[in-house]
Amino acid sequence: MSNALQCPIISVNVGVWRFWSFVFKHDYMRYISIIPVSVMNVFMFADMYRAWGKIDELIINAYFAVLFFNAVLRTLILVHNRQTYEGFLERIATTYHEISLIRDPVIEKLLTVYTKRGRMLSISNLALGAIISTCYVVYPMFASQRELPYGMFIPGINNFASPLYEMLYVIQVVLTFPGCCMYIPFTSFFASATLFGMVQIQTLQRQLRTFGEDIKEGDTKAITERITKFIEDHKRIITYVYELNSLVTYICLIEFLSFGLMLCALLFLLNIIENQAQIVIVAAYIFMIISQIFAFYWHANEVRVESMALADAAFSSPWMELDESNKKKFLLLIGRAQRPLEITVGNVYPMTLEMFQSLLNASYSYFTLLRRVYN
Repeated sequence: MSNALQCPIISVNVGVWRFWSFVFKHDYMRYISIIPVSVMNVFMFADMYRAWGKIDELIINAYFAVLFFNAVLRTLILVHNRQTYEGFLERIATTYHEISLIRDPVIEKLLTVYTKRGRMLSISNLALGAIISTCYVVYPMFASQRELPYGMFIPGINNFASPLYEMLYVIQVVLTFPGCCMYIPFTSFFASATLFGMVQIQTLQRQLRTFGEDIKEGDTKAITERITKFIEDHKRIITYVYELNSLVTYICLIEFLSFGLMLCALLFLLNIIENQAQIVIVAAYIFMIISQIFAFYWHANEVRVESMALADAAFSSPWMELDESNKKKFLLLIGRAQRPLEITVGNVYPMTLEMFQSLLNASYSYFTLLRRVYN
């Protein structure tokens, strides 16, 4: 069995991925999730063409079409780069085990806190996704006329004629579950991976701050070995963030573009609809988009901030008492730590809270322009 399945901070997400045979397993489960959801997503985009001109219906249909498209895209990228993801997950498990062996109460508490946070995020995201998905599929039952949970257009077929309507309804209800499992675990994986990045960074910070105790003992060989280990750990952290960025950067770019546009469209829809139930639903969609994007940007921003704090932690240690050779090594560590470790959007913009604010500002600006033109 894979070590990643035994690593507490990522085991929830890896377990879901393995169940659907996206990683660490290859069987039919992969195809009974990806293929049907992809086909349904094609018909969802076709329904956008059918609804062209009906602005409220078009925006709602576009929201679900983009949501399922992102789920399919995430999964296809995950499966295509399966070996890369598996290697990355295994390295997380190995490093997690190494840190768990460090006998320092502060580091032990740090590891416990972030592990609980990562597991809680993963489990709560799945639970919230299940609740919201249930709302999606139950809502049409209370509509005044026949509706499907997600708009679909199949040329030459009347979706609302019995028994086809009932069959399509059941199919959409069934496909909602794998669609949820294709989308949510990736978000939780990103959060858990960045949390573990912060564990590694803060562990190194702690070791740098307590380095003065080794200097007082005066063992030059031990001091040199410790500094070498600091540099190796920092290089490992740099590689870790670089690998994480390479796995998620283009998915983040798709999220940035698609959800930025959808946020603008939903704000516009909120401005023109009058039905109270629809207002509540659209407001919930807006909240989901903002919370989804914020989760990405907040965790990426924390990694950036903590990585820059490494330089302060290193500088605060009594490195001036070292011999010239070790002093130069320490200065190199301090100099490199002053360059932030960043997760980017399409390898173009760093994911920071300032960037998140810029995205909201841009969406709101386009919304006001769209509203002025519409009026």
